[in-house]
Amino acid sequence: MELLNEVLDNIGELDSETMEKAQRRLDSLTKPLGSLGRLENIIVQFAGISKNFMPKIDQKKIIIMCSDNGVFEEGVSSCPKDVTSSVTQNFTRGFTAVNVLSKNAGADVIVVDIGVDDNIVNDKILNRKIRRGTDNIAKGPAMTREEAIHAIEVGIDIVKSQKEAGVNLLGTGEMGICNTTTSSAITAVLTGADVKDITGIGSGLSNSAFLNKVSVIEKAIIVNKPDKNDPLDVLCKLGGFDIAGLVGCFLGAAYYRIPIFIDGFISAVAALVATRLNSKVSDFILPSHGSSEPGSDLVLKELGKPAFLNLGMRVGEGTGAALAFCIVDAAYAAYTKMGTFDDAKIEQYVPQD
Repeated sequence: MELLNEVLDNIGELDSETMEKAQRRLDSLTKPLGSLGRLENIIVQFAGISKNFMPKIDQKKIIIMCSDNGVFEEGVSSCPKDVTSSVTQNFTRGFTAVNVLSKNAGADVIVVDIGVDDNIVNDKILNRKIRRGTDNIAKGPAMTREEAIHAIEVGIDIVKSQKEAGVNLLGTGEMGICNTTTSSAITAVLTGADVKDITGIGSGLSNSAFLNKVSVIEKAIIVNKPDKNDPLDVLCKLGGFDIAGLVGCFLGAAYYRIPIFIDGFISAVAALVATRLNSKVSDFILPSHGSSEPGSDLVLKELGKPAFLNLGMRVGEGTGAALAFCIVDAAYAAYTKMGTFDDAKIEQYVPQD
């Protein structure tokens, strides 16, 4: 709890002076004012985070939190439970979706076992296991408050290690059978939305299985009575270790001043919890894509982070973050390589009243 409190109490703000310098450079480039749209916003935000109007964006990592969820026993997933362990280990073999897309974006992945229900022995996976999966939220809390804090601090600590290694751009990802169930439960409580409206079919549920999933989430909320005004209470009662670890990643990125991308629905829910713990965290977060999970748009709206891409994706893993890295590369190339009006011997555009 000491580390979490230290982080929550000391998250800073974006540096406005540096952001103004970055905007002046953008305005000096040979283009109509503001014509690169959200690409310009990215650069200005990165400048404010790094306190450098020429921020470095050359070391990228995607942190993938992997964990099992006790609610599996309620029949809310079409996948076998051991898929969590299999995919977690496959991340180290280089052929999963996030491996391919992150490599294309010039990024590496960090695979974290924060709660997989298996005895994984793999030196390419960070063993930060809280325990082998959470408890069944339909019967009681997923974890204790102390376990939730421990998982959050795991995420913070991993971000710290990346900061020390010189990483200057982070993405988030996850793997955990049933984590759309836990994410939908948290979303319903924190936003007040109807469970049926923000719950999806996950990995391909039948209609009857979907209705069961909705019923299980509703039951979990009734059984646990989470306090919507206490994000930690909601997280420990309805969440997963993967979500809690990602909450720590978002908090840590804000504390250590590293821009960090949301991936899809699950990581967006983690971002929402993080911003409810400290609203300043929002300044350090960027969206990637709009997941096809029904709750995704609502959570991004709550965050005030409209998606950069809408491709109908619902892979998870960090794939959306990897694609967003390519957008960052484009923004940075324009910012650093375009000529100025002075270079082109053209009179600079000025805003008209």
